[in-house]
Amino acid sequence: MRHARWLVVLLVLGVGLAGCARPDVLSDRDGRIQVVTTTGILRDLVRNVGGDRVVTSSLVPDGADPHAYEPSLRDVRNVVYADVAFSNYMLLEEHAVIKALDANLRDGVPNVSLAEGAVKYAAEIIPLVENVALDAIWLGMRVRGTGADYGASRASDVLLSGTAVTGPGAMAAYLTESFGRPTFYLNSADGFEAANGYRDDTATLPPDAHTHMSWAFAEPGVYRLSMVAHLAVTPDTRPVPLGEQTFTFAVGVDPHSVPDMPGATVLRSGHADLTVDLDAVVRDEPAIYLLDDPHGDGDGHQRIHDPSRTVIEVPNKALAEVPTDRAFRFLGRPGTQIHQLPQAVLGKHVHGEIDPHLWQNVRNAISYVELIRDTLIRVDPAGARQYRANATGYVAELEALDGYVRDTVAQIPPSRRHLITTHDAFGYLGAAYDVQISGFVTPHPAAEPSLADRRRLTDTIRNLQVPAVFLEPNLRARSSTLTEVARSLDVRVCEIYGDTLDDRAATYVQMMRFNADSLRNCLAI
Repeated sequence: MRHARWLVVLLVLGVGLAGCARPDVLSDRDGRIQVVTTTGILRDLVRNVGGDRVVTSSLVPDGADPHAYEPSLRDVRNVVYADVAFSNYMLLEEHAVIKALDANLRDGVPNVSLAEGAVKYAAEIIPLVENVALDAIWLGMRVRGTGADYGASRASDVLLSGTAVTGPGAMAAYLTESFGRPTFYLNSADGFEAANGYRDDTATLPPDAHTHMSWAFAEPGVYRLSMVAHLAVTPDTRPVPLGEQTFTFAVGVDPHSVPDMPGATVLRSGHADLTVDLDAVVRDEPAIYLLDDPHGDGDGHQRIHDPSRTVIEVPNKALAEVPTDRAFRFLGRPGTQIHQLPQAVLGKHVHGEIDPHLWQNVRNAISYVELIRDTLIRVDPAGARQYRANATGYVAELEALDGYVRDTVAQIPPSRRHLITTHDAFGYLGAAYDVQISGFVTPHPAAEPSLADRRRLTDTIRNLQVPAVFLEPNLRARSSTLTEVARSLDVRVCEIYGDTLDDRAATYVQMMRFNADSLRNCLAI
């Protein structure tokens, strides 16, 4: 709800700004096309295609993390006056960035999602494969479909709210953000209240998104959780009801002995989600169900389960003690044993099915450039010749860059071509240039690593005998686990760029050349 209220303020400010004199940052345009991008990498691609016919700015400043950046009023001001907008999307950017972009662009302004659009220009995409090697089921929440029949957009919100819990004790669903701070989705201990069409015990997700969380149960027994789903198409429209459903948990008891559910399917391992399907209502099918993804890769092995005939097992091996931190007192007194399905990925981690870091394969960046070229030509036909010439020259530079990265990485012996990084952002680099992605501290840069993450990282480095690990300069402050483990094993710590530029790597070409050189210099010797 915080984001929704904030966005209404931005919309009001955006309308007000439209009637004011243009700010200094945009006043010296000389008739040039104003382009706004979400990240600095996209800004650089646009500048190379647009040349002196465009003025380009990015919402996420260089050195900032696009996964977590919250846009400012100055950012919104640039959006209001933009003639064209480019985002990466595929849920790379913090949802507040996308909302600010989509809500404040003028009518008719092209708003291009490059990662999705570049597929038509031969960009290659790879799925996100998540770790499902857990002792108990990994249970999250998911939204499937686009909701286009409702008029939904990527800036819309899906609200999945708890309405009631029955069982022997309290239950809570929450995520642990960076530095261990919990954020509630559901907490039955204080009841379920509704206000203005929204409920306090609500998970909010964009379309086609997925999030992780922990599920805690105060006492063993059978729990039933009732939930209702709504679609908020825009912040100022009444949420559209999508349906309701009840989910059953067998906590520390035999899941096959749940009353009134003989022969029920038991979900006890792998990856599953409480799922809202935005397109199911149109097909006259239930909109809320359990989606089981046993391999964690969304590769077609997903199975839909009817919650009325499915039991989610929370086994006795899922016992955990309540932490001493006061922030976790909602779980009980410190040291009290509870049953808990682990969040598995610590930190706020909302994502889609596809790895969004396409530009780590230079061939994909070429596809971005071609889409940018065609979009600018559509917006500014008078500049078509210049845009084509700029794009042709830049593509030639990128093709040379692709060869440079490939030849440089090839100088590393295959047995040493192991990349261990701060977070999971280099799958495309690995697939394109034959680098084995052997480990990372966490899947998401905002995550705080667990003790299990640290042990796994230590074992990986020791077993593979890697000479170096790599951290992203903008995430250095969050990379203490990586640097401490490397120091304890006498392993070098080198740098690699993932999502953002800075003064040393001020352009996309410089960034990719730096990455290739860093890999060779740190792994080949």
